[in-house]
Amino acid sequence: MARQDPGEPYYRVDSPEAAGMIAADSSGDIVVIDVRRDDEWVTGHVSGAVHINIDDLPSNMDRVPQDKKLLFICAAGVRSGLACEIAASMGYDSENLYNIEDGTPAWIEGGFPTNYGDAP
Repeated sequence: MARQDPGEPYYRVDSPEAAGMIAADSSGDIVVIDVRRDDEWVTGHVSGAVHINIDDLPSNMDRVPQDKKLLFICAAGVRSGLACEIAASMGYDSENLYNIEDGTPAWIEGGFPTNYGDAP
């Protein structure tokens, strides 16, 4: 179940929760955004994720829809938490911001849909 720590403008979910949200999303209202470096991305990422390095996120917010639930992911939940903070500071609705806090390694270990290399 999504959790929100005091003062955080986003919700925290783990990989199984995120996978469940994505599986239940029949209308395409969820977008996963991976904010890791390029060398991390190619080693495995959530299938269908959008890749925007955290350092490039502020100048690439035009690639981030404002009308969908956004699930940010990195390796361990730190950069994805920062990405949620950036989105919130740029006017994105906090109700739509989620940090997959256990990260991509946990996603892959969980056997959830994963792509490798440059494929989205």
